[in-house]
Amino acid sequence: MMRRRKLNRLHDYDYSQTGWYFVTICTRNREEFFGEIKNQEMVFNERAWIVKKQWLWLACQYKGIKLDQFIIMPNHIHGIVVINSRDRSRPVPTNPRPVPTVKTKSLSGLMGAFKTTSSKLIHQQGFEYFAWQRSFCDHIIRNEKSLYNIRQYIIDNPLKWQVDRNNQENLYY
Repeated sequence: MMRRRKLNRLHDYDYSQTGWYFVTICTRNREEFFGEIKNQEMVFNERAWIVKKQWLWLACQYKGIKLDQFIIMPNHIHGIVVINSRDRSRPVPTNPRPVPTVKTKSLSGLMGAFKTTSSKLIHQQGFEYFAWQRSFCDHIIRNEKSLYNIRQYIIDNPLKWQVDRNNQENLYY
């Protein structure tokens, strides 16, 4: 008898449609791979710089993707991803052949690309044991108040590290 996993995504919701999405991605077992909090500020190590580079790469790599507030913590990243499925800027073709429609990458596809590319680069630096936790958590941002609160949560994350549920020291209390 297999246990059913709780679904992470909202049923029947198209995560490639225009919207604002808050995501959290943790490392496997919440291991602290990306640095540490000192004096309530995140101090990056080499792996954190790779994660930052690959996070920013998403907006360069994929059309219709913008990144808002984000933060890399010792064992997770929080970020706001904006998908504009109408922004499919492509050069105008010079021949009259039909141009295939470019489907906007879904939130899961974007997070998969981020996790794959960042893991590969971290492994190439000699950290073969690094891994992200399976899947990710998301929240669909539906209004300005929610957006404001999430941005503030992201900004304040290092200040609240001592009581953060992702802090390894707090996992067993």
